[in-house]
Amino acid sequence: MIYNTIMVQLDIDAPATPRLTFAWELAQNLEADLIAFAAAEPFLVRPADGDGSISAEATRSQVEQIEERLKALKSEFHDLTQDSNRASWRGTVGEPTRFLALNARAADLLVVGPVGHSPKDRLRTIDPGELILSAGRPVLFASDGYRPLTAENVLVAWKDSREARRAVIDAMPFLANARQVLVASIEESDRAQTRESAADVVRFLMKHGVKARSQMLEAGGADFAEALLQATVETGADLIVSGGYGHSRLREWAFGGVTRSLLQDSSINRLIAN
Repeated sequence: MIYNTIMVQLDIDAPATPRLTFAWELAQNLEADLIAFAAAEPFLVRPADGDGSISAEATRSQVEQIEERLKALKSEFHDLTQDSNRASWRGTVGEPTRFLALNARAADLLVVGPVGHSPKDRLRTIDPGELILSAGRPVLFASDGYRPLTAENVLVAWKDSREARRAVIDAMPFLANARQVLVASIEESDRAQTRESAADVVRFLMKHGVKARSQMLEAGGADFAEALLQATVETGADLIVSGGYGHSRLREWAFGGVTRSLLQDSSINRLIAN
């Protein structure tokens, strides 16, 4: 598997250049095309007049503002990519998460920005949990500051589940080019079975030319997410690969435990697949 096309999502109210630069450099390194995507939706204005003309005008004004911002983002994108024939633009008035998930059909990988802890306006930016569950594509959450992603050292958060198996396959372009891949797991009810499943993953990766090894993490008083993040520091990894575990719920974060902690910690790049 290779990434032939990468799609980067832009927040309509945030500076575009840092995320665009991150995604464009990544696309060039992977010899992939880049599609930039942005969307926003006007909020509902309750009619305060008899014929609804005031609310209709308020909605039209919001749509015009969104369209002007999309036009500015498109111009910024083409300036940065110098009108490359490997770069294209998609902008629309609509709910960002839903339309990004629909447009994900055109890409192998989605790139979005850091998530953080604060709730955001879902009419103006994506819901990360909903996106992971609906896109049908791996989602790369960039780190704070959009530090360039080298992926020389990669940590795979391994749990013997469908989501983790999917994440390993979806991350293969990064894993195949890495200098070192650590398959990290944590002891659960059956230590021998946990070790065996991690060993199988290492053997699978090695069959694909990946330089991989496994390690059982000792979480101690910390949870698995904290142990994973500590392991990235110790190994010098700049990418965590993980399955996304949760249940679809409309317009709210559907994740708890490790996935939610990884989403909220933007100190490292995270590739999450479902």
